[in-house]
Amino acid sequence: MALPFYALLMAGGSGTRLWPLSRRVHPKQLLKLQGDRSLYRLAVDRLQPLFSPEHILVITAKDMADGLKVQSPEIPERNFIVEPEGRGTAPVIGLGALCAESLAGSEAIIACLTADHLIANVEKFGDALSASRKVADEGGIVTLGIEPTYPATGYGYIERGEWHSEVDGFSVFNSVEFKEKPDEDGAALMSTDGRHYWNSGMFIWRTDTVRSQFEKQLPETIRCLRELNADWGTHNEGETLARLWPKIPKGSIDYAVMEGAKDLLVIPVDIGWSDVGNWGSVYEALRSDLDANVVLTGEHQAIDTARTLIQSDRIVATVGIKDLIVVDTPDVLLVCAADRAEQVRDIVKSLEEMGRTSLL
Repeated sequence: MALPFYALLMAGGSGTRLWPLSRRVHPKQLLKLQGDRSLYRLAVDRLQPLFSPEHILVITAKDMADGLKVQSPEIPERNFIVEPEGRGTAPVIGLGALCAESLAGSEAIIACLTADHLIANVEKFGDALSASRKVADEGGIVTLGIEPTYPATGYGYIERGEWHSEVDGFSVFNSVEFKEKPDEDGAALMSTDGRHYWNSGMFIWRTDTVRSQFEKQLPETIRCLRELNADWGTHNEGETLARLWPKIPKGSIDYAVMEGAKDLLVIPVDIGWSDVGNWGSVYEALRSDLDANVVLTGEHQAIDTARTLIQSDRIVATVGIKDLIVVDTPDVLLVCAADRAEQVRDIVKSLEEMGRTSLL
């Protein structure tokens, strides 16, 4: 009998690189970058019909939970998991596995996904998850590797090894290693050699495989999760979570688990994926006009303007500019060279150090 299949939507990030549109009170996953639905709502919608609402788990921060619940009223209240504080994706996935088993009453398979990405080919994405479920059921850890479309320096890469199998038309490969975000020369090589894929951060695996990997690589985390499991679903759940969660070591799932994991498999996919992690990747993900300009909102009056992103609620007039990002909000105007979009987070850090919390 097939194990129950759950989606774990990780929705706790603040998206500082999309500041000033993304703020603490209105984080990245609530932004409407494509049409009239937020990134979070788009993420929930593309999980159907593969997952029923009862099989979708959402893990987020306390100050974001209410907004997410309003946007997805079909997901049961008990399926929302609120972190007492941010500890990184490794503890989040461990907690998600615990919750999936509690709801299923047995072991399960979980698809660990992010709530703030764009995926153009939703149907193929669903097919890839379905194939991944079958591979993961055999005990491996499956990740979706994104076929590169340009030499991105802002993404990590996965190198594929030997062919493993074919499932539902998808080729499955053994993974050789994860690689850090490369320099320009490294990105140019890896994006064209046919062996490297962007790390999507999406992982599909059995909950007992999660436990096994955590026991080997994150013993302190699994110890806390076992203690938490004893009270999960009881009236002591909240108190125990608040007490134990700060004791769990912070860590990214990529570095804390995947770099040392065995039986890691990659399924290469071309699904029109973007992590929209900064304004540059937002520009790359959206359709531009004849002059290669992208206007999210507002009206753009342009003369001799090219390869520029505009976000505003009023008319923006530009003359003789190229390769810029212009984000206009009621209290902040951001003007940024497109090739330096990653440094927006440094502005946020500086404002935080200055105590300008009203702008964050």
